[in-house]
Amino acid sequence: MVGEKDFIKWNNKKIETETISEIPFFHKREIWWIRMGENIGFEQNGKGSNFLRPVLIFRKFNQRVFWGIPLSKTKKSGIFYFAFENKKSTAILSQLRLFDAKRLQDKLDFMGKKDFGNLEKAIQKLLNDF
Repeated sequence: MVGEKDFIKWNNKKIETETISEIPFFHKREIWWIRMGENIGFEQNGKGSNFLRPVLIFRKFNQRVFWGIPLSKTKKSGIFYFAFENKKSTAILSQLRLFDAKRLQDKLDFMGKKDFGNLEKAIQKLLNDF
């Protein structure tokens, strides 16, 4: 174990996750608990024994992979964050990444079209500013 991170425990959970054979059906705009894992440095981590974190499905590419955006209960502002109108969470835009559907644990919620449209604009702004 390095510092407070338990990479060995996560590695065992990752091996277990890889063996999942039934992939849940998912859609864009859904919020799921996913097995986010134990990550390096400032990358977002999952919590608990299953290393879970809520993630918004931003783009679905096929039945197996999607772009997801990790969510946080901590209120943050600035170009790298998006606070939802009707949710008590913040999307961490800078952490957008590709996920395999095997990581999906449980569906939590569904984001409204208005919030999702504003989120898409925030991502476009972030990308255009660089």
